[in-house]
Amino acid sequence: MSDLTGKVYIITGGNGGIGLGMAEGIAMAGGSVAIWGRNESKNQEALARLNAIGVKAEAYVCDVGDETAIVDTMKRTVDDFGRLDGLFANAGRGGAGKKFIDMSLADWRSVMAINLDGVFLTLREASKILIEQGEGGSLVAVSSTSAIHGAAGNEAYGAAKTGLNGLVRALAVGLARYEIRVNALLPGWTITDLASGGYNNDKFRTVTTQRTPARRWADPSEFREIGAFLADTTMTFHTGQEVTVDGGYTVF
Repeated sequence: MSDLTGKVYIITGGNGGIGLGMAEGIAMAGGSVAIWGRNESKNQEALARLNAIGVKAEAYVCDVGDETAIVDTMKRTVDDFGRLDGLFANAGRGGAGKKFIDMSLADWRSVMAINLDGVFLTLREASKILIEQGEGGSLVAVSSTSAIHGAAGNEAYGAAKTGLNGLVRALAVGLARYEIRVNALLPGWTITDLASGGYNNDKFRTVTTQRTPARRWADPSEFREIGAFLADTTMTFHTGQEVTVDGGYTVF
Protein backbone atom coordinates (compact mmCIF):
# COMPACT_ATOMS: atom_id res chain seq x y z
CA MET A 1 0.00 0.00 0.00
CA SER A 2 1.06 3.59 -0.60
CA ASP A 3 2.73 5.64 2.13
CA LEU A 4 0.60 8.72 2.77
CA THR A 5 2.19 9.78 6.04
CA GLY A 6 1.91 13.53 6.56
CA LYS A 7 -0.71 13.96 3.84
CA VAL A 8 -4.26 15.28 4.32
CA TYR A 9 -7.32 14.21 2.35
CA ILE A 10 -11.00 15.14 2.28
CA ILE A 11 -13.60 12.51 1.42
CA THR A 12 -17.12 13.84 0.87
CA GLY A 13 -19.75 11.28 1.76
CA GLY A 14 -16.98 9.61 3.74
CA ASN A 15 -19.20 8.44 6.58
CA GLY A 16 -20.27 5.20 4.91
CA GLY A 17 -20.07 2.87 1.94
CA ILE A 18 -17.36 3.35 -0.66
CA GLY A 19 -16.39 6.73 0.79
CA LEU A 20 -15.61 5.24 4.18
CA GLY A 21 -13.79 2.36 2.54
CA MET A 22 -11.49 4.81 0.74
CA ALA A 23 -11.08 6.88 3.91
CA GLU A 24 -9.98 3.77 5.79
CA GLY A 25 -7.51 2.92 3.04
CA ILE A 26 -5.96 6.37 3.21
CA ALA A 27 -5.79 6.17 7.00
CA MET A 28 -4.21 2.70 6.87
CA ALA A 29 -1.55 4.20 4.57
CA GLY A 30 -0.82 6.84 7.21
CA GLY A 31 -2.78 9.76 5.78
CA SER A 32 -4.90 12.16 7.81
CA VAL A 33 -8.56 12.17 6.85
CA ALA A 34 -11.41 14.68 6.94
CA ILE A 35 -14.79 13.19 6.19
CA TRP A 36 -17.75 15.33 5.16
CA GLY A 37 -21.28 14.05 5.56
CA ARG A 38 -24.77 15.32 6.28
CA ASN A 39 -25.59 12.81 9.03
CA GLU A 40 -23.84 13.69 12.28
CA SER A 41 -24.40 10.31 13.93
CA LYS A 42 -22.97 8.48 10.91
CA ASN A 43 -20.08 10.94 10.89
CA GLN A 44 -19.22 10.07 14.46
CA GLU A 45 -19.47 6.32 13.86
CA ALA A 46 -17.12 6.63 10.90
CA LEU A 47 -14.79 8.87 12.87
CA ALA A 48 -14.50 6.24 15.59
CA ARG A 49 -13.42 3.67 13.01
CA LEU A 50 -10.82 6.02 11.58
CA ASN A 51 -9.48 7.05 14.99
CA ALA A 52 -9.02 3.37 15.84
CA ILE A 53 -6.53 3.15 12.98
CA GLY A 54 -4.40 5.71 14.78
CA VAL A 55 -4.25 8.70 12.45
CA LYS A 56 -5.65 12.21 12.73
CA ALA A 57 -9.23 12.28 11.53
CA GLU A 58 -12.09 14.76 11.81
CA ALA A 59 -15.70 14.78 10.68
CA TYR A 60 -17.67 17.77 9.40
CA VAL A 61 -21.37 18.18 8.73
CA CYS A 62 -21.65 19.43 5.15
CA ASP A 63 -24.31 19.28 2.45
CA VAL A 64 -22.59 19.35 -0.94
CA GLY A 65 -25.77 20.70 -2.46
CA ASP A 66 -25.08 23.98 -0.62
CA GLU A 67 -22.31 26.15 -2.07
CA THR A 68 -21.90 28.21 1.09
CA ALA A 69 -21.57 25.07 3.20
CA ILE A 70 -18.84 23.74 0.89
CA VAL A 71 -16.85 26.98 0.95
CA ASP A 72 -17.12 27.28 4.74
CA THR A 73 -16.34 23.63 5.44
CA MET A 74 -13.30 23.72 3.15
CA LYS A 75 -11.92 26.67 5.10
CA ARG A 76 -12.57 24.96 8.44
CA THR A 77 -10.95 21.75 7.27
CA VAL A 78 -7.79 23.40 5.97
CA ASP A 79 -7.57 25.57 9.09
CA ASP A 80 -7.83 22.46 11.29
CA PHE A 81 -5.33 20.33 9.37
CA GLY A 82 -3.01 23.05 8.13
CA ARG A 83 -2.90 21.85 4.52
CA LEU A 84 -4.60 19.74 1.87
CA ASP A 85 -3.14 17.09 -0.43
CA GLY A 86 -6.23 15.75 -2.11
CA LEU A 87 -10.00 15.45 -2.21
CA PHE A 88 -12.37 12.63 -3.13
CA ALA A 89 -15.69 14.00 -4.39
CA ASN A 90 -17.70 10.96 -3.41
CA ALA A 91 -20.96 12.31 -1.98
CA GLY A 92 -23.94 11.50 -4.16
CA ARG A 93 -27.54 10.42 -4.28
CA GLY A 94 -29.64 7.97 -6.26
CA GLY A 95 -31.96 8.80 -9.11
CA ALA A 96 -35.31 10.54 -8.92
CA GLY A 97 -37.19 7.25 -8.63
CA LYS A 98 -39.60 8.11 -11.43
CA LYS A 99 -40.14 7.01 -15.00
CA PHE A 100 -38.42 9.31 -17.47
CA ILE A 101 -41.69 10.50 -18.99
CA ASP A 102 -43.01 11.37 -15.53
CA MET A 103 -39.87 13.19 -14.37
CA SER A 104 -40.18 16.91 -13.76
CA LEU A 105 -37.41 19.42 -14.27
CA ALA A 106 -37.25 19.79 -10.50
CA ASP A 107 -36.71 16.01 -10.16
CA TRP A 108 -33.93 16.16 -12.74
CA ARG A 109 -32.24 19.12 -11.09
CA SER A 110 -32.41 17.58 -7.63
CA VAL A 111 -30.14 14.77 -8.85
CA MET A 112 -27.82 17.11 -10.75
CA ALA A 113 -27.50 19.42 -7.74
CA ILE A 114 -25.72 16.72 -5.73
CA ASN A 115 -24.15 14.39 -8.30
CA LEU A 116 -22.76 17.01 -10.66
CA ASP A 117 -23.03 20.50 -9.22
CA GLY A 118 -21.81 19.35 -5.81
CA VAL A 119 -18.79 17.68 -7.40
CA PHE A 120 -18.01 20.83 -9.40
CA LEU A 121 -18.14 22.97 -6.26
CA THR A 122 -16.00 20.70 -4.09
CA LEU A 123 -13.39 20.22 -6.81
CA ARG A 124 -13.33 23.96 -7.46
CA GLU A 125 -12.69 24.83 -3.83
CA ALA A 126 -10.08 22.08 -3.41
CA SER A 127 -8.32 23.26 -6.58
CA LYS A 128 -8.00 26.77 -5.15
CA ILE A 129 -6.22 25.39 -2.08
CA LEU A 130 -3.91 23.08 -4.00
CA ILE A 131 -2.92 25.78 -6.51
CA GLU A 132 -2.23 28.24 -3.69
CA GLN A 133 -0.06 25.69 -1.85
CA GLY A 134 1.93 25.04 -5.03
CA GLU A 135 2.80 21.44 -4.16
CA GLY A 136 0.48 19.53 -6.49
CA GLY A 137 -2.12 17.06 -5.25
CA SER A 138 -4.76 14.56 -6.22
CA LEU A 139 -8.44 15.09 -7.02
CA VAL A 140 -10.78 12.15 -7.50
CA ALA A 141 -14.42 12.20 -8.55
CA VAL A 142 -16.44 9.08 -7.83
CA SER A 143 -18.47 8.31 -10.94
CA SER A 144 -20.31 5.09 -11.77
CA THR A 145 -20.52 2.29 -14.32
CA SER A 146 -23.85 3.94 -15.16
CA ALA A 147 -21.70 6.37 -17.16
CA ILE A 148 -20.71 3.44 -19.39
CA HIS A 149 -23.82 1.31 -19.82
CA GLY A 150 -27.32 2.61 -20.40
CA ALA A 151 -28.89 3.51 -17.06
CA ALA A 152 -32.48 2.87 -18.12
CA GLY A 153 -34.86 4.07 -15.43
CA ASN A 154 -32.07 6.11 -13.86
CA GLU A 155 -31.45 8.67 -16.57
CA ALA A 156 -30.62 11.67 -14.39
CA TYR A 157 -28.11 9.66 -12.38
CA GLY A 158 -26.43 8.27 -15.50
CA ALA A 159 -26.31 11.68 -17.16
CA ALA A 160 -24.77 13.28 -14.07
CA LYS A 161 -22.07 10.62 -13.82
CA THR A 162 -21.31 10.90 -17.54
CA GLY A 163 -20.95 14.66 -17.17
CA LEU A 164 -18.68 14.11 -14.20
CA ASN A 165 -16.29 12.07 -16.35
CA GLY A 166 -16.10 14.92 -18.86
CA LEU A 167 -15.32 17.34 -16.04
CA VAL A 168 -12.51 15.09 -14.84
CA ARG A 169 -10.91 14.94 -18.28
CA ALA A 170 -11.05 18.72 -18.68
CA LEU A 171 -9.60 19.34 -15.22
CA ALA A 172 -6.82 16.81 -15.77
CA VAL A 173 -5.66 18.89 -18.73
CA GLY A 174 -6.21 22.28 -17.13
CA LEU A 175 -4.62 21.49 -13.75
CA ALA A 176 -1.65 19.46 -14.99
CA ARG A 177 0.51 22.60 -15.04
CA TYR A 178 0.06 22.76 -11.26
CA GLU A 179 1.02 19.08 -10.83
CA ILE A 180 -2.53 18.33 -9.75
CA ARG A 181 -3.77 14.94 -10.92
CA VAL A 182 -7.48 14.44 -11.58
CA ASN A 183 -9.04 11.00 -12.02
CA ALA A 184 -12.45 9.35 -11.88
CA LEU A 185 -13.32 6.17 -10.00
CA LEU A 186 -16.13 4.07 -11.48
CA PRO A 187 -17.34 1.51 -8.93
CA GLY A 188 -19.47 -1.44 -9.94
CA TRP A 189 -22.28 -2.97 -7.90
CA THR A 190 -21.34 -2.50 -4.25
CA ILE A 191 -23.22 -3.25 -1.04
CA THR A 192 -24.00 0.26 0.22
CA ASP A 193 -26.97 2.14 1.62
CA LEU A 194 -27.36 3.92 -1.72
CA ALA A 195 -27.63 0.62 -3.60
CA SER A 196 -29.60 -1.24 -0.93
CA GLY A 197 -32.81 -1.18 -2.96
CA GLY A 198 -31.17 -3.12 -5.76
CA TYR A 199 -29.26 -5.47 -3.48
CA ASN A 200 -32.36 -6.35 -1.48
CA ASN A 201 -34.31 -7.13 -4.65
CA ASP A 202 -33.64 -10.82 -5.19
CA LYS A 203 -34.23 -10.73 -8.94
CA PHE A 204 -32.08 -7.66 -9.53
CA ARG A 205 -29.28 -8.94 -7.31
CA THR A 206 -29.29 -12.29 -9.10
CA VAL A 207 -29.22 -10.73 -12.57
CA THR A 208 -26.39 -8.30 -11.77
CA THR A 209 -24.40 -10.98 -9.99
CA GLN A 210 -24.71 -13.36 -12.94
CA ARG A 211 -23.52 -10.64 -15.31
CA THR A 212 -20.50 -9.85 -13.12
CA PRO A 213 -17.54 -12.18 -13.88
CA ALA A 214 -16.53 -12.03 -10.20
CA ARG A 215 -20.03 -13.43 -9.46
CA ARG A 216 -20.76 -11.15 -6.50
CA TRP A 217 -21.23 -7.57 -5.40
CA ALA A 218 -18.28 -5.71 -3.89
CA ASP A 219 -17.86 -4.88 -0.23
CA PRO A 220 -16.95 -1.24 0.52
CA SER A 221 -13.77 -2.40 2.25
CA GLU A 222 -12.49 -3.49 -1.17
CA PHE A 223 -12.05 0.18 -2.07
CA ARG A 224 -9.42 0.79 0.59
CA GLU A 225 -6.42 0.04 -1.61
CA ILE A 226 -7.74 1.87 -4.68
CA GLY A 227 -8.42 4.91 -2.50
CA ALA A 228 -4.84 4.93 -1.23
CA PHE A 229 -3.54 4.38 -4.77
CA LEU A 230 -5.48 7.31 -6.23
CA ALA A 231 -4.36 9.52 -3.35
CA ASP A 232 -0.68 8.57 -3.71
CA THR A 233 1.37 11.68 -4.45
CA THR A 234 4.13 9.59 -6.07
CA MET A 235 1.79 8.65 -8.95
CA THR A 236 2.76 11.85 -10.73
CA PHE A 237 2.03 10.69 -14.31
CA HIS A 238 -1.38 9.16 -13.69
CA THR A 239 -4.12 11.64 -14.56
CA GLY A 240 -7.29 12.02 -16.63
CA GLN A 241 -8.20 8.36 -16.23
CA GLU A 242 -11.43 6.52 -15.51
CA VAL A 243 -10.48 3.76 -13.11
CA THR A 244 -13.19 1.09 -13.17
CA VAL A 245 -13.51 -1.30 -10.24
CA ASP A 246 -16.51 -3.47 -11.05
CA GLY A 247 -15.55 -7.15 -10.95
CA GLY A 248 -15.55 -7.17 -14.75
CA TYR A 249 -19.18 -6.06 -15.13
CA THR A 250 -18.62 -3.55 -17.93
CA VAL A 251 -16.42 -5.81 -20.07
CA PHE A 252 -18.63 -8.93 -19.95
